[in-house]
Amino acid sequence: MHLSKRKYIVILGSLMSGLGKGILSSSIGKILQSKGLKVVPIKFDGYLNVDCGTMNPFRHGEVFVLDDGTECDMDFGTYERFLNFNLEGISSITGGKIFKKIIDKERKGDFLGRDVQIIPHLTDELKKWVKHVGEHFDADVVLVEVGGTVGDIENSYFIEAMRQMSFEEHGNMLFVQLTYVNSISKGEQKTKPTQHANRLLASLGIHPHIIVTREDEPLTKDSKEKINVFCNVPIENVLDDPLVDTVYELPLILEKQNLSEIICKELDIDTKQDGMKEWSAIVDRIKKPKREITVAIVGKYMKVRDAYASIYESLVHAGAATNAKINMKLIESSELDDGKVKAEDVLKGVDAVIVPGGFGVRGVEGKIAAIRHCRENNIPYLGLCLGMQLMVIEYARNVCGMGGANSTEFDEKTPYPVIYLMPEQVGVKEKGATMRLGAYECVLKEGTAAYSAYGEPKISERHRHRYEANNELVQNLEEKGLVVSGTSPDKRIVEVVEWNTSFGIGTQAHPELKSRLERPAPLFVALADAALKRQRKE
Repeated sequence: MHLSKRKYIVILGSLMSGLGKGILSSSIGKILQSKGLKVVPIKFDGYLNVDCGTMNPFRHGEVFVLDDGTECDMDFGTYERFLNFNLEGISSITGGKIFKKIIDKERKGDFLGRDVQIIPHLTDELKKWVKHVGEHFDADVVLVEVGGTVGDIENSYFIEAMRQMSFEEHGNMLFVQLTYVNSISKGEQKTKPTQHANRLLASLGIHPHIIVTREDEPLTKDSKEKINVFCNVPIENVLDDPLVDTVYELPLILEKQNLSEIICKELDIDTKQDGMKEWSAIVDRIKKPKREITVAIVGKYMKVRDAYASIYESLVHAGAATNAKINMKLIESSELDDGKVKAEDVLKGVDAVIVPGGFGVRGVEGKIAAIRHCRENNIPYLGLCLGMQLMVIEYARNVCGMGGANSTEFDEKTPYPVIYLMPEQVGVKEKGATMRLGAYECVLKEGTAAYSAYGEPKISERHRHRYEANNELVQNLEEKGLVVSGTSPDKRIVEVVEWNTSFGIGTQAHPELKSRLERPAPLFVALADAALKRQRKE
């Protein structure tokens, strides 16, 4: 179906961050998508960075990369995993982007004779941007998630733009507020923070149509009634966002509370279609798996769970595809660096291992030790970006006799630079958006594990790297048995390597960035299959 008038849904937070606006936004999108509506999300982040590319994982979590090379907030990964389509950089609005756009216009003379102000120039630009995204995707519904909390100076001008737009789009715009109802003791819920957050939002000229609450225990009737009375929201529009076994269950839980019916009534949408049955079946497989395996993730940012969010979710997707629960054992690679903690000890009993991407020398030797243990003990292995590069280094050192082999990122004087800076990166000074970013094609060699996983000769995956395998030295590794199973179409870049003795694949790409619940990443499914086969043999 296609609506005659485009609709807009704005999702705002309250007095605290980390409540899961991205998951709520994605769940709303999935529900509306199941009704036959074309939905596209937008995320506004108030920080003055142009994008997330230079942010530290310890502060911001994972940097998500889109097909077009945009480095953006990790919520975009959530959007794509739920909605199962590829987004573009125009859906990511940051304070840095919008201010840069206004200043560039001013320098070109677009505002000649005017003093450039937040209102109307900045707010008008934001409204145009939001509307343009809807037009570009020909969307029925545009979801707009506002990052941060209500009352932040850094998002106040965006909230003001949405207030203005709601007046212009009268009847076609709906506001959803996500709040937290805390419990002092079991059964004693407090709605006062929600009330104050709502009043703060009202002071900005916005009155939510729907309030969704996070809480430690199910929202009581008394709490709903208080929110209804003090926040001027119909009691049926106060919805529960409870703790769930898997985030993919949230659309089903919200739909049981008639969310689509409420939204369609508020926005005058007439639709009867329902397509959540397949989604529900996948969620059932996540909640009731038939088998169980353990996958170790050996990384350097393990203390920040969000740093590897897409990898964790890709394993959930692979588990649903193979009807297996995948337990994750998180191992800090820097603890293996000096050899005091042995790889064979921390990897004892695991069914498979993943070494993810990363930057800097800390933890590198620990990752190499884990890779060697996997190769020598036939433990299924998947290396992602740096994980592939270290797989090459380990093979060069321990199979090919290239003592001291390394990446020039870690040792500029290595006698065997099997990994080196990409030629086009030489001389690059700026850090932001200068890596090899976005989707690139790869040609796979028939008869390899990678070809078997994908089932086709040409694939496209997303990248984020400056270093690559040194083709001249990799030829020596091939002579000793390392399989180069994937290259760029011009054969210049090594994209995928494999062991020829057991399941071990390294990819220069980040396949976790394209994994979806309804379309899991092939290499993660192949890893889970290999782990299950190995488990059955033992």
